[in-house]
Formats: sequence, C-alpha cells, structure tokens
Amino acid sequence: MTSPASHPTPSPDEPSLEQLRERYREDKARQIALLKNSALGRRSVRGVLHHFSELADGLLRKLWQRADIPAQAALVAVGGFGRAQLFPYSDIDVLVLLPTELQQSANEALTQRMEQFISSCWDAGLEIGSSVRSIEECLQDAAEDLTLQTAMLESRRICGNAALFEDYQSRYRAQLDPQAFVESKLLEMRQRHAKHDFTPYALEPNCKESPGGLRDLHTMLWLAKGAGFGNSWRELAEKGLITPFEEQQLDANEALLSLIRARLHAVAGRHEDRLVFDLQTTVAEAFGYSSTTPEGKKLAMRASETLMRHYYWAAKAVTQLCQIVRMSIEERLNPSSYEPIALNERFYEKAGTIEVASDDLYEREPHAILETFLMYEHNEGFTGLSSRTLRALYGTRDLMDAAFRRDPVNRATFMKILQQPRGITHAMRLMNQTSVLGRYLWPFRRIVGQMQHDLFHVYTVDQHILMVLRNVRRFFMAEHAHEYPFCSQLAGGWDKPWILYVAALFHDIGKGRGGDHSVIGAVEVKRFCRAHGIAKPDAELIEFLVREHLTMSQVAQKQDLSDPEVIKAFAQRVGNERHLTALYLLTVADIRGTSPKVWSAWKGKLLEDTYRLTLRVLGGRAPDAAAEIEARKREALVQLALSAQPFESHKKLWETLDVSYFMRHEAADIAWHTRHISRHVGSDKPVVRARRSLAGEGLQVLVYAPDQADLFARICGYFDRAGFSILDARVHTAHNGYALDTFQVIAPAMQEQYRELMHMIESDLAQTLVRGGPLPEPSRRRISRRVKSFPFAPRVLLRPDEKAQHWLLAISASDRAGLLYIIARILAQHGLSVQLAKISTLGERVEDTFLIEGAELQDNQQQLRIETELLKALSLNA
Repeated sequence: MTSPASHPTPSPDEPSLEQLRERYREDKARQIALLKNSALGRRSVRGVLHHFSELADGLLRKLWQRADIPAQAALVAVGGFGRAQLFPYSDIDVLVLLPTELQQSANEALTQRMEQFISSCWDAGLEIGSSVRSIEECLQDAAEDLTLQTAMLESRRICGNAALFEDYQSRYRAQLDPQAFVESKLLEMRQRHAKHDFTPYALEPNCKESPGGLRDLHTMLWLAKGAGFGNSWRELAEKGLITPFEEQQLDANEALLSLIRARLHAVAGRHEDRLVFDLQTTVAEAFGYSSTTPEGKKLAMRASETLMRHYYWAAKAVTQLCQIVRMSIEERLNPSSYEPIALNERFYEKAGTIEVASDDLYEREPHAILETFLMYEHNEGFTGLSSRTLRALYGTRDLMDAAFRRDPVNRATFMKILQQPRGITHAMRLMNQTSVLGRYLWPFRRIVGQMQHDLFHVYTVDQHILMVLRNVRRFFMAEHAHEYPFCSQLAGGWDKPWILYVAALFHDIGKGRGGDHSVIGAVEVKRFCRAHGIAKPDAELIEFLVREHLTMSQVAQKQDLSDPEVIKAFAQRVGNERHLTALYLLTVADIRGTSPKVWSAWKGKLLEDTYRLTLRVLGGRAPDAAAEIEARKREALVQLALSAQPFESHKKLWETLDVSYFMRHEAADIAWHTRHISRHVGSDKPVVRARRSLAGEGLQVLVYAPDQADLFARICGYFDRAGFSILDARVHTAHNGYALDTFQVIAPAMQEQYRELMHMIESDLAQTLVRGGPLPEPSRRRISRRVKSFPFAPRVLLRPDEKAQHWLLAISASDRAGLLYIIARILAQHGLSVQLAKISTLGERVEDTFLIEGAELQDNQQQLRIETELLKALSLNA
C-alpha cells in the first residue's frame, strides 16, 4: 500500500509529477506574459482568467485520476475558482464531496488516497485550499458559516460523480433562505466597507475588497444568484432588474477592475490585491500609460496617476451601479416595503430613498437636480436616492452646463444646501457620488480622483475635502462633542457654520495645477462668493480661510510658541478673534481629514496653545466654554439660588460632567438635575425623580445611579412594562462612573393622573434598579395600522467613532411600543453599555443613534451577530 507521503509510479505513457508541474508552470507563465503585454484589452482579460482556470482544471483531473479516488466521490471547485475566473496567484479552493455511506465507511486506504491527492496538488504547483465533506456536512456547516454558504453558491464540478454533485446543488438551493442570505451579505459588505473607511478613494486601495472594488460586483451577483434572479449581468437585464446600459457599464467596469487585479498579480509575482505605491507605476506601464502633461495643466501627470484616476472612475461607477442593483434586488424581494409615498409633485419617498416622479423630471425641470439634495437634507430619515433617481441623474449630466451653473435659482438652491441645519455632509457626498457636485462646482471637478503624493494624506483630494467638511460639521453636533470638546465649545458660539463649510470645500481645490494651491483656491472661492451673492465680510473671511488654511498648523508645529514675536506676527496675520476661531476649527478639521493616524493629542495641544496665546495678544479672552453653554450654566445657577440651594452646592456634581452634558441640556434641566443630585453624588442608591415635562406633554424622568452595562436596558424595560412610551432619552455617563439619564415619557392617562404616575415612577423604578435580576422579555403589543400599511425595512449601521474609543449605532425602523427596550436589551445581552443616546421619532418611524462601548465590538463576527439580531428584532414579523 502506498504511504501518504509517496506517490504511485506512473505508467510509461503517463507524465511524471515533475513533468506535470513544469508543463503547468510554463503554460501559466505564457498567460502571465500576455497580461504584461499592454496590447491586451480589457475585454480579453476574461479569456485569460478562464484559461488559468482551465489549466488548473486539467491538472486537477490528472492528479485525481492518479490518486485513484473512488468513482462515488466528486471534485468540486468552490468560491472564485468556482466562477472559472482564476487570477494568476489566487488560491484554488476545492471540495472533495463524498457520499455519506462512503465517508462513514472511510478506511485507511481512502484516507491515504485523499492525502496523496492533496499532497500531489501542492507538489504540482497548485496552491489549493481543500476540504472533504459529505452533503450533510456541507449543508450543516453552510447554515452556520456565511463564507462557506457563499462559496458553495458558486460550486462547479471538475470531475467525479455527476449525480452526487447535482444532489448537492439541489439540496443546497432548497436550504438557502434568499431573504436571510441577502440581508447577511449586505451586512457583511457594510462591515467590509467599514474596514476601508467606507471610501473607494484611498491612495493605496484594495482593488478586490475596497468599496467599489471587484468584491462589490461579486456580492451583487451572489445576491442575485441567492435570490434566484440570475447568474450574470445579462440575466439581470433580461429580468428587468437593470437596464441594458447598466449591464454594459457593469460588464465594462468589471473587466477593467479584473484586468487591473490580474496585472497587479502578474507584476507582483504573488497574490497582491492592493494597489500599493511600489507597484502602481509598474502596473500603469503594463497598461501602456506614460507620464504626460494634460491640456490646461502645468504639472505632468505620472503614469501611476493616470492608472489610479481610471481606477477611481471605475470604483465610483461600480459604487453607483451596485446601489442600483442592490435596491432592485431588495425591491423585488420585498415589494410591499417599496410602495412610493408622495412628497410633492416632483418627488416620492420609497423605502427611505428619494424617488423622482417621472424619468424625464430633470430634463423638464433642471432646477429639480439640486432640489433633490435639498429635499434629502430636509428629511432626516432618508438614506439615499432610489435606483430610478440615480438613473435619471446619470442621464442628465449634459444638462449641467455653464448656463446651469449661472442660473440664479440653482445658485440659491446650492447655498440653501450649505445652510441647512442637518444632512450637509451626506448631501455633499451624495452629490459627489452622482457627479453633480463636480458638474455644478466646476473647479471641484478637476480634483475628483486626484491623488496626493505625500506621507500623510490617505485619500484623494476630493475625498479629503469631503472628510474635512464632515469634521467641521461634527464640531456643531452634540453627539460628537466628546471627540474634540474644545472645538465643540468654540463651535457652540459660532453664528454661521456655512462659512466654514464653504472654506472646507475650497481649501484644497487648487491642488494639481502647479503653484501654491492655497492662493489658487482663494481666487476660486472669491469668484464663488461673488457669483453666489455672499456678503463682503463673510466673503473676505472665507477667502482668508482658504488662503491661510496651512498657516496655523505651520506656526504651531514648526515655530517656537514661547517666542512672543512668533505669536505677535501670527496675530497680526490673523487680524481678529473671529478669524482666529474660524481658522483654528478649519485647521483641526483639515489635519484630522488627512489620515486617521496623523492627528495626535500633542498636535491638538500645540494648536490649542497657539489659539490661546494668539487670543491673548488680540485682546480677546479664551472661552472656557461656548457662549451658549456659559449662558446655560449662569441661568442654572440663578435658578438654583432661587430654590435656596446652598452656595456652590453644584460644584461636586458639575465637576463630574463634561461639555457634551451641558450641550445637550437646557438651563432648567441642569438646575433640576443639580437640585436633586448634588447631595447624592457618589451614593450607592439610585436617585429617581419625575416632573411634568416643560415641553407641555408627558413626564420628564431623571435617573442617577452607578453605571452598568444593562442600566439603560433596565430603565427602558421598566417603562415598557409600565405602559409608558419613550419619546426621548438623553443618556450621559459622568467622569465618576455614574449614569445621569433623562427620559421624556407619555402614557394614555397622563393628564388626569400625572401626580400619581410621578410617585409611582419614583418609587417603582428605583426599586427595579435596586432589585436587579435578569432582563425580562419584551412585551408584545399591537402594531399600528399605518405601520402595517407602510412597512419600513429596518436598517442598522454600526461603526467606530472618530477616535475609535466608542461605536456609533444608528437604527432606523418602524415605531412601536417597547422598541427602545428591544434594542437596549440586545445591547445589554452582548455586554454593551450605552454612553449616549439620541432618540428621534419621525411619525411612525424612529431614527435612533447610540454611542456604545463593549468588548464584543472588537470582534467582526460578534459585530455581525449584533447587527443581525437587531435587524431580526426590529422586523415587524419578529
């Protein structure tokens, strides 16, 4: 009997293992040489990849025969190899499929043959990943492992028992739950996108895994295949999920990304999917690109820049096209969730997206193009644009010409977009994704997809600009006050946030033209301000910010701040406190927007020291808190004095509270909290107080207790059982580890019995918190008719905050009694504590945001499980 480590002696007519290996190596080398030839077009790459697959198939069949595997078994290609599209150095994943009876009676001889086959594969030059399973084991493992379930979706028989393979496929299809599979794959895709900061525009992108990469296209085909809608773009087009034009675009961009990845493998000589700087030029040369100076540019464009610009264009197109495919599949699976609701005569809401009323809306009314994004900002629950709207926008690019940009209505609409109280960052990103931003803001078009060759920027110029805009916007949002408190304090006293937004949009818009980009940007923004009717003082401030946006960072990091002359010169250059504050906020946002690794506490300290020292020279005063916060504190102290509180009795409590607390509570609330808590700071017993809401409806309930992971859930559970609906929850964790939570609640008999209800809550809730015990099951109540008539597919988004110290959980779902407890209970079960909660009820829909932390958030599988459990619990069928 042959030992596992040896190979049978081939017959004289059979090639030896060494000959097989050499022949495979030579054939593979010829295909790699083809990839390195710039004459190979993108359409030809599929043939080359298919040939790689055929080479591997042929060698596997020979080795399978040499190993003398029983005829009842089958050799199956899975995963990417199952698509018969094999990249030069990709793994070759195979499944040895055994009938149950053969596996159960497996003897030493069969085991040796299997080991011999796998060993000979490696010896012949095949880098395989292998598994040996029965059909039952495949189905059982697939039910527990999404990756395996997906790999099995693309199974392909190489050789062996055809009937066994057909049985395996039919049983797999029967077990597959299309709805659950689609939901799980979309959660997985979002988790993958989070690893890449949700952007395809990193300077060293992963052409397979990054957003807009090949994996997104594969995922869309997996969704379609899992749902039974087709196995190719052509089949999706035939079934009406995409248009013929979209089929063509998907096919073309998939071919380009495949060619980039294949050439990346070829020039690297290994499995490499990242377009790292070291390989970009070599890959670009394989495409035939060379350094050129484009018309209208002063700087030469490197070959690598040409390659990367084409890559970013493809990734951007893939991102848009995948959105269309995803929404089409989801709508086909859940038609009742996609019933349109009229917003006005031009737009509908469709499953949380904006839908145009007609395909030719933009051609008939070009003003509606920018109005789309203004509408998006007005409705906090919108998640994006529908597939119909995306298609309509894609077809109207020629309408956005010079006359469109000069139109006074369009200019006024664009300014309104910048001046909205919410949704600005998302609107601008959406405008960039749909190419509207570059078409309207013509200088912006020149930096879309433009690389930055330095050691700190990790995004293209356009993505960096949008990241800076996001950072500035966050300074004005209470839920992000914990990230950079001093910036949030200054922003709290700033009257016109849109000035900073315009400066952020233009600060790097002059890059890539040669010369000082700050000066070029200042010229461009001056034109913008004049064209958009911005008042002279505001326009001068914006121009100053763009021109000087690098100055403060250079002074703080490169000059001696202890030298009075340095500070005096900088103060003279800045001119006044308003300019200084705006420049400081823009500088912090700019540095944070270069790369997650660039910002540090030390840089923050240098910039803050520069601000305070310069403010002193300018004759102003450094604000200890924003003017609004200080006013609230003063008003709260006045109210405390009127209620005969001891002098400075507030200090013990206030010293444990940070800026985000004062930003989120009015003076009356602060005084109420202080009055009831100041004597109990550090007490082991929970403090519960209730009063009639100052808003005129319901009760306000205050809870102060030692924090614990399930505290928030326990409080929500009490309100659920007692029949109260929670309208708002403001959760805060003090520096001393105590939770200070405020709830706005209502009950049917509130007006007549509010005193009794107040006493009941103060007594019963306190006892509930002291008693502890396991969290009870959520109560089941009737769902409103409106929610039943207009079902809203729940959405869950989990991502790290700016400092990666906490996680932000955003939830959208149809509202119903006890919903907040359902969410809080799941978080508690996973040991997650709520640091901050923002509850927003929009009619029959809730948009909740939680700042959470916990050990399980560090594990990707646990994250996926948490999101899946939340989605399941939020479903109306749960």
